[in-house]
Amino acid sequence: MEILGIDIGGSGIKGAIVNIEDGSLVTGRHRISTPQPATPRAVAETVKALVDHFKYTGPIGCGFPALIQHGVAKTASNIDKTWVDIDVEKLLSEATGENVFVVNDADAAGLAELKFGAGNGHNGVALVLTIGTGIGSALINNGVLLPCTELGHLEFKGGDAEKYCSDATREKKDLSWKTWGKRFNKYLLHLEMLFSPDLFILGGGASKKFDLYKNQLTVKATVVPATLRNLAGIIGAACYADSMTKLQQESTQKK
Repeated sequence: MEILGIDIGGSGIKGAIVNIEDGSLVTGRHRISTPQPATPRAVAETVKALVDHFKYTGPIGCGFPALIQHGVAKTASNIDKTWVDIDVEKLLSEATGENVFVVNDADAAGLAELKFGAGNGHNGVALVLTIGTGIGSALINNGVLLPCTELGHLEFKGGDAEKYCSDATREKKDLSWKTWGKRFNKYLLHLEMLFSPDLFILGGGASKKFDLYKNQLTVKATVVPATLRNLAGIIGAACYADSMTKLQQESTQKK
C-alpha cells in the first residue's frame, strides 16, 4: 500500500508517497516553504498544494510540531501560537478533501525508526530522541507508541532537559563533543532510571556526530544513531496513517 506522508516543520513542509510495506519512497520528496506566519489557514493551504502536487487521493499522514491529543494541537512549537486548541486533523481533512491523520513529529520519526530504521525488528521498550534545537522523544513498547511524551521538557538540572543538553545548547555554550556527551549521558541515565528502555535511538543533528561522543555514554541500554535522517518524519507519518486507517476499518466492521 502507498500512502502520502507529510512532515510539517518551522521552515519547510515536506512530503512523499511512501510504500508502507518496506518504508521506501515511491516518489521524490517535495518541499514547500512553511508560510510566515504559519497560521492554520496558511499551513492548510500549503498542505493542499503539496497534496495537489502529487495528484494524490487516499489517507494522509502528517507529522506536526506540537503535542497532539485526539487530533487537536495542545502546544505550538516552531509554528504560530494560534494553532493551540485547533483540531488539526479536521482542518487538514477539510482542506484536502482526504482523511488526514496527525501525529507529533517526534513520534512520527520514532515510528519510522522502529519499523524501518535503526530499531527495525526490535522488541521491547525503545526510546527515540531527536536532538536539535530541542529534544523530541518517542517511547515505543513492542511496536506500540505511547504518544506525546515530550521528554525534552522533563525537569532536569533545574530546568527543561533540552536546555541542559540539546544540540543548540552545545553550540550556544561552545561545548566539545566529549564535554557535551558527558552532559547528555546524565540525561540518558535519568531516562533509563525512569523507563528502563532496552534501546535508545538518537536522531536529529547530533546523531551525525555519534562517533565523537559515544564513548561518554554509560547507560546499560544499547544506544545507536538513527538511520533514516530527514526522511523519518515523512515515513513515520505515512505509517501512522496506515495504522489509524486500519483501526477505523476494524471499528466500522465491529459495528
